[in-house]
Amino acid sequence: MSTPPPNLDQLCINTIRTLAMDAVQQAKSGHPGMPMGAAPMAYVLWTEFLKHNPANPRWHNRDRFILSAGHGCMLLYSLLHLTGYDLSLDDLKNFRQWGSKTPGHPESHLTPGVETTTGPLGQGFANGIGMAIAQQYLAARYNRPDYPVVDYTIYAIVSDGDLMEGVASEAASLAGHLKLDNLIYLYDDNRISIDGSTDLAFTEDVGKRFEAYGWHVQTVNDGNDLNAIRNAIKQARSTKGKPHLIKVRTHIGYGSPNKQDTAEAHGAPLGEDEVKATKKNIGWDPEARFLVPQEVLDYFRKAVGHGKEAETAWKDLWNAYSARFPKEAKELESLRAGKFGEEWKKALPAFNESMATREASGRVLNAIAPHLPTLLGGSADLTPSNNTYLKGIPEFQAGSRNGRNLRFGVREHAMGSILNGIALTDGMIPYGGTFLIFSEYMRPPIRLACIMGIRPIYVFTHDSIGLGEDGPTHQPIEQLASLRSIPNMTIIRPADANETAVAWKVAIEHKGGPVALALTRQKVPLVDRTKYASAEGLARGAYVLAESGTRPDLILIGTGSELQHALGAYEILEKEGMMVRLVSMPSWELFERQSPEYRESVLPSNVQKRVAIEAGVAQGWHKYIGPAGEIICMTRFGASAPADKLMKEFGFSTEEVLERARRKLVGGKR
Repeated sequence: MSTPPPNLDQLCINTIRTLAMDAVQQAKSGHPGMPMGAAPMAYVLWTEFLKHNPANPRWHNRDRFILSAGHGCMLLYSLLHLTGYDLSLDDLKNFRQWGSKTPGHPESHLTPGVETTTGPLGQGFANGIGMAIAQQYLAARYNRPDYPVVDYTIYAIVSDGDLMEGVASEAASLAGHLKLDNLIYLYDDNRISIDGSTDLAFTEDVGKRFEAYGWHVQTVNDGNDLNAIRNAIKQARSTKGKPHLIKVRTHIGYGSPNKQDTAEAHGAPLGEDEVKATKKNIGWDPEARFLVPQEVLDYFRKAVGHGKEAETAWKDLWNAYSARFPKEAKELESLRAGKFGEEWKKALPAFNESMATREASGRVLNAIAPHLPTLLGGSADLTPSNNTYLKGIPEFQAGSRNGRNLRFGVREHAMGSILNGIALTDGMIPYGGTFLIFSEYMRPPIRLACIMGIRPIYVFTHDSIGLGEDGPTHQPIEQLASLRSIPNMTIIRPADANETAVAWKVAIEHKGGPVALALTRQKVPLVDRTKYASAEGLARGAYVLAESGTRPDLILIGTGSELQHALGAYEILEKEGMMVRLVSMPSWELFERQSPEYRESVLPSNVQKRVAIEAGVAQGWHKYIGPAGEIICMTRFGASAPADKLMKEFGFSTEEVLERARRKLVGGKR
């Protein structure tokens, strides 16, 4: 937008500041200081550089803005309201209240214009790296000379706290390696955290640190110097080959006579008297609340017209591109709409040999990848173990943006957050692999993916003590139960290669949250599908694999690699004339989404004698085995030994299932 006179500049900035003060004070909760200090840099960015359309927050070619310092969300809410998004002044007045569109930290599924859910520090920082990867990949695949139909920048405001968190270090290191020059991050260097001055624990030279990562670093010494901020952003936009960090020295709680540059301005309302004193100090009516001067609103609302013009110009470009490159345009439109066609489903392999489910997963990935051009991912330095490499497809590197194999390095936390950024880009199907035990490093982004309802796919291999000699430090015991406890999380633990193929089909078609595939290191036998039920039953979470007779006296339930032992016991009991049902239960979450009638048909409530087996803790299983059932599970950490020895010693065997089942049956029928 055209540059306003200096007095209007200041009026606009102070409007942002006072809206933040008033909303936090009215809510009696929040973080006023950050918006007050960062208002000038945000104002320059949003009015002079950010390409966006308030009337269409999901416009594909918009620039992305991330407030990684999500505690300062009144900065973002004020900007969204002022520039014309569907966020009213009443919404600002309802800050942090039940049912409002202005929660205490930005949530992408609640508030129009919010790109990602932030708050846990460092997450937004790393999400931006994922968004940048997605943009560069799509640009490399679909742009043509004179037709830059994928052409946008990822901006963020990040804080001292963001840069202290380890996830930011992991992500920044990878971004520098990849030379992601479509990233421009403004660092709100206010040097205050909740405990007080950052000198208490954070005295490194941040600029030199980021230069070492391979970033282009600039410094603005005065956060109120609009020209310096403006020139730094211009310099970043014109400098290619590196991601950009602009250190902007700001003052938390700017203008507050008694709380500027103190921790008191960080995470609590200023207080009624201090709000009035601050307003008076910056030339504002101390009695006015939620005041937006008309000339300020008129200037900010120019974003509506400019956004419409920008999108219209892009649509003209898109129409010309579509006429010139119809195949590419149709493909990109379909992918962005989540329409992936049918060819990838036809390519899903059917297996006729035993193998580890991690191996089967790798074969499925390579079978479907040629038909899913936005399927991309990798592992946290465990590519051969996780079987995540797409053969014959380039790697995504600084010199090959068309690659789909991502090298995350030993950076599980950043990998999870980067996957979220990619998943927030319409049409992308990101996946990331590591050992199930190391999902612990990824827990914050996994949880945020569940909150946002986005669908990264996690390839978690080495899913039990069956990984063997590496011992208890690497053997997951409680991880399945822990992941299952997260709302919107879907965990699938396939029992054989064919269930693994169906698991991938489910994962790609799934909506509303992430999907984790829990896969074996060790070989597992192939279930004879000519004799037993189809692996397609996996899509319903649990299904009757086999049944002897019409009214079972006992139900055996197996999941993952332990299904083989339930199957072995079933076959013996069947020969003995016992009335037994065998259920494969690879996913609790998928099963819970089925109708009550279906769930009752698989696990009838009148059959109380049940034995389940899974090489993890028992937590959660009692819902399915009931008070009369038993679970063969882990009750302690594992040990270092060959997998077969471990499984036998810990009771994961056909003999153990058989013994428990017979014990149940001795007491009489049903």
